[in-house]
Amino acid sequence: MSAPAPGPNFSGRHVCAFESRKAEEIRSLIERHGGVATVAPSMREIPLDENPAAFAFGAELLAGRVDILLLLTGVGTRALMDVLETKNSREEILAALGKCCLVVRGPKPAAVLREWKLRIDHQVPEPNTWRDLLTLLDERVPVQGKTIAVQEYGQPNSELYGGLTERGAHVVAVPVYRWALPEDIAPLRSAVRATIDGHFDVLLITSAQQVHHILQVAEADGLKDAWLAAARRCVIASIGPTASETLVSLGLPPSLEPEHPKMGHLVRAAAEYQRPET
Repeated sequence: MSAPAPGPNFSGRHVCAFESRKAEEIRSLIERHGGVATVAPSMREIPLDENPAAFAFGAELLAGRVDILLLLTGVGTRALMDVLETKNSREEILAALGKCCLVVRGPKPAAVLREWKLRIDHQVPEPNTWRDLLTLLDERVPVQGKTIAVQEYGQPNSELYGGLTERGAHVVAVPVYRWALPEDIAPLRSAVRATIDGHFDVLLITSAQQVHHILQVAEADGLKDAWLAAARRCVIASIGPTASETLVSLGLPPSLEPEHPKMGHLVRAAAEYQRPET
């Protein structure tokens, strides 16, 4: 392990992260901040092989019947284009997108639109929750009587859909991919047992769905209650409000949440966190 970076330091504490897509990046960050890193990938993204809802959205989009498009993730934005391009040219799709009001939840879908040279009408400010999205719409985008398409990102957000419906919008859900467990769950199973054995000092949660998958694997081994009890003895670092809400609902209130919902900020905040004296 390389020498720790100056500043906040884990001081040799054992840190477990459940990140998948950026597993090596988070491992490096933990080690640079003086932690002993374990990374147990908990998720993989499965494109929907047959996606009639996305194709129906594409038909409505090209017919000019979508007023507002909410893009919630960068990966999902790209995946949506990949699906639509199986039936239409990219030029046709980009031209139709350019006629919609485009609202992005955060920097990742914004980066995709900039790459495609599409304007961004509105960007939801941090921490980019569904509540922040609704607030932005209330302040800047009238939705009464409008057709709003929502690019989903794994699971439908019933709170967001309910809020849009209450405001008089016609909501079109556009599922692009769903979450599944990793093909190899051995590292995740091992991390569950290591948590129960008291091996970890800090748990890093970078998405709400990770928690559901951890518990799914723990429950399959009859260890759900044991893992929850052990996790409560750890410092739990949550990437942002959505993950924190899930943790709280499971009786795992996070010890900390960084000022900005980004992985680097999360690791730094966890490294400098000092557990209150009991």
